Amino acid sequence: FGRGDSIENVQKNLHILASALGFDPEKYVLTRQTHSDIVRVVTDADCAGFCHRDYPECDALVTNTAGVALLVFTADCTPILLHDPVTGAVGAAHAGWRGTHQAIGAKTVQAMVDNFGCDPKNILAGIAPSIGRCCFEVDDPVMNPMRAIKGIALETACTDKGNGKYMLDLKAVNKMILEKAGLKDENITVSDICTCCQNDMFHSHRATNGQRGSLAGIIQLI
Repeated sequence: FGRGDSIENVQKNLHILASALGFDPEKYVLTRQTHSDIVRVVTDADCAGFCHRDYPECDALVTNTAGVALLVFTADCTPILLHDPVTGAVGAAHAGWRGTHQAIGAKTVQAMVDNFGCDPKNILAGIAPSIGRCCFEVDDPVMNPMRAIKGIALETACTDKGNGKYMLDLKAVNKMILEKAGLKDENITVSDICTCCQNDMFHSHRATNGQRGSLAGIIQLI
């Protein structure tokens, strides 16, 4: 979705995407993202149209209702898609650095456990294209919250450049958070694509100084 697109153009793009993937475009549930750790449990009663502002605040969705397409928006942040093949439940989370340090991936898993009886050991996770360690330079205001995450080996997910600058791998941090939540290593697939490096193909907030559109991460139980 391009920067400045009207709601009509966004709606058209969502229809095109639904048609290409073979599901009902009226079955989207969108997210009004605020870099929170809020996870919503939704059904087809929560399909409220094609404008994210029409939805309650949240940065993650879970459902076990067939046909509902969960959608999160990103443009360098980390999209996390989850599926439990045993119960059929699915989840989608938007994990920027704020959502990452609030462990939104783990909280999405927990919502699947609490609401649908999922066992984390059965859950499959896909960490989709997002900004990589190669491009995500941060300083202590970002690193300090990461250091506060317990039970992960943060040193393996960052490179200290000196002078208070670090190259941070958000995908690796989110993978460790998911593993801490009980997912098996072999059940987590991590894209090696950096949206900032490949901003000719993907919308990147950092590469364009915010002059960009949004990517959509979508998962649906069929």
